[in-house]
Amino acid sequence: MRAKTFPRRQVLAMLAAAAAGAMALAPAARASDAYPNKAMRIVVGFPSGGAPDILARIFSEKTSLGQPLVVDNKPGAGGNIGAEAVAKAAPDGYTLALGTVGTHSINGALYSKMPYDMVKDFVPVILLASTPNVLVVHPSVPAKNVQELIALAKSKPGQLTFGTPGVGTSLHVAGELFNTMAGTKITHVPYKGRAMAIPDLLGGHITMMFDNLPSALPVVKEGKLRALGVTSAQRSASAPDIPTIAEQGLPGYEATSWFAVFAPANTPKDVVAKLNTELNRIFTLPDVQAKLKTLGLDPVLGTPEKLAEYQRSEMAKWAKVVKDSGAKAE
Repeated sequence: MRAKTFPRRQVLAMLAAAAAGAMALAPAARASDAYPNKAMRIVVGFPSGGAPDILARIFSEKTSLGQPLVVDNKPGAGGNIGAEAVAKAAPDGYTLALGTVGTHSINGALYSKMPYDMVKDFVPVILLASTPNVLVVHPSVPAKNVQELIALAKSKPGQLTFGTPGVGTSLHVAGELFNTMAGTKITHVPYKGRAMAIPDLLGGHITMMFDNLPSALPVVKEGKLRALGVTSAQRSASAPDIPTIAEQGLPGYEATSWFAVFAPANTPKDVVAKLNTELNRIFTLPDVQAKLKTLGLDPVLGTPEKLAEYQRSEMAKWAKVVKDSGAKAE
């Protein structure tokens, strides 16, 4: 029997079809298989030393992804400068943002013109941690609790002042929420960072300040400032003796700061998943958990979807606070 022969062109076409079929059956190579293969960068929109910087450096020190992770501080405009840099970066997982309640929930309502969209320009990776703010006053202030402070403020409308690290920070809107709920007129005095506000508070040049608990606790323990109340719904495990503002006559008052990792929009899902897994691992390490506790930071963690849902609720909440208070970024 004579073997059947095929023209060379037909044979090549058959081989090409077979190869294509094999490729279709083979599992597709995932973006995360080779990720990361170069140095990574996490942008912090605030100066070094604060909670966002601390969290970014824990990630940098503990990562096991096999590549260096550089912490890049780009402070300014309530964190907007750093967030904008990430929003415009390549969506490949090599540039990340250490976002905050300000950069990803508050600023969109506070600034008339934003350099980025808080939702559309990013993909959520993980909600790392939260911390209460704490209301602290100069020791010369006669008020020993929140109700006494409210009475004092109402007796001197516009004369009491609260300092903040800048317009649009969580500490700014915490003060605006206090004014709205308490019916007071405590004047906002914005500074270019906490490092500039604290000396004026310690010197008695401003009356009070809402400060992140990790930053304020050491100064309170030294007796240089008096803590009147924490801004969380429940008392903090790091400072259980400080009552909440809500339990002192302002039920429903809550203004916590939170910190999360975001990547540029359109970053591959499997790269996001790899980052999420790594960050969940790092921030459940016993030594990391212990460090967070000493700093007054409460780890949250979870999925990207959990962060997305939480961000939506926070945006709605703070948009109302900003609208009700009339606050605007200068």
